[in-house]
Amino acid sequence: MLLLKNRRATYDYQISQTFKAGVVLTGAEVKSLRQKSGSLTGSYVQIVDGQAVLLGAQISPYQYANNDNYDPKRTRRLLLHRREIARLDEICHQKHYTLVPLAFLLEGRHIKLEVGVGRGKQTFEKREQIKKRQWQREQKNLEKW
Repeated sequence: MLLLKNRRATYDYQISQTFKAGVVLTGAEVKSLRQKSGSLTGSYVQIVDGQAVLLGAQISPYQYANNDNYDPKRTRRLLLHRREIARLDEICHQKHYTLVPLAFLLEGRHIKLEVGVGRGKQTFEKREQIKKRQWQREQKNLEKW
């Protein structure tokens, strides 16, 4: 089940492959995510000291929890196998590739983060995508008539 989606990611990046990773969260963060309060806009995944971490993701404080010293944009560790981390680190060091968080998912009782390997789009590619979407929308409207 989809909890949060980074809608900006598919606009800014051309995603070549995706994978799922577990996330280390506190109990209050889990409850907050289940209420779908948070944002992945502007967040990214980075390999630091052999560990994958999620940076810049905001999970709003849970209203019924004790929120003293709570940082909504704290660094969160991702749970991946060592081989997966090594492979992702190798991909990231290639030219123009980055790890982009796409969505928080609820699988059973576990919260997973869907991460995509993407290359940043240039401005003309974004404009081209918008034109293509508008053209498809117009064609769909003409078919209705």
